[in-house]
Amino acid sequence: MRNYPTPPFASQPQTVPGSQKHMDPVPDCGEQSYTGSGRLTGKKALITGGDSGIGRAVAIAYAREGADVAIAYLDEHEDAKDTAKWVEAEGRQCLLLPGDLAQKQHCHDIVSKTVGQFGRIDILVNNAAFQMSHETLDEIDDEEWVKTFDINITAIFRICKAALPSMPRGSSIINTSSVNSDDPSPSLLAYATTKGAIANFSAGLAQMLGPQGIRVNSVAPGPIWTPLIHATMPDEAVRNFGSKTPLGRPGQPVEVAPIYVLLGSDESSYISGSRYAVTGGKPIL
Repeated sequence: MRNYPTPPFASQPQTVPGSQKHMDPVPDCGEQSYTGSGRLTGKKALITGGDSGIGRAVAIAYAREGADVAIAYLDEHEDAKDTAKWVEAEGRQCLLLPGDLAQKQHCHDIVSKTVGQFGRIDILVNNAAFQMSHETLDEIDDEEWVKTFDINITAIFRICKAALPSMPRGSSIINTSSVNSDDPSPSLLAYATTKGAIANFSAGLAQMLGPQGIRVNSVAPGPIWTPLIHATMPDEAVRNFGSKTPLGRPGQPVEVAPIYVLLGSDESSYISGSRYAVTGGKPIL
């Protein structure tokens, strides 16, 4: 068992959406710790938010399992190029797709560019998210509320709709929800609300797409050590991040990646409409 860092952590504020290389400790996204076994050989994947954190860990894991990967991200070019380096080191293709998922056209563009490069999409991972921390409802302005929904849930709807014509029977859609979908944090009200919507959307879409042989599931991570934490949460929350879980620490992105591998693989051919908790022991019921 790996000995991962535990709280307290040093204060290290960043601007949104944050950079992985400037975190202390730097998250483990599997660069040295994930070993593949060919479970996704020949598959083509599109991952949003794939430059850092969970998305980066999934991209590295997918490449080591044999998949070519397209990575959509906002503007964290340095992190994205570093992720691409790890993907390409496995002999896999990596397509980088910068831009704002709050924009409808960009949601369509990342799909068309992925299909143009790879010919199809076997695995769609909707992982990108935006959050900000607030203590009162008055602090959340209308623009931020709409932006949170546009990035976190409306983009998923748009990307799924655009991707479906290029997803063959047996394909998999995996949406990143959160422990907040079950136990919402009041300081993350807008974010938590969208994560509940993602869980519901995924469960409903799984039933809609079942006859087409396309599976849909969601993953609900608990506190995971990613750049978004430092860019959007107050110092005290960062210092004690993950301390209230039964395991007493935040999870590392590489610890979340295996469930995305399973759900993207043919091993999960009868798994659809489910939500999987990766929460360090905090139950989702």
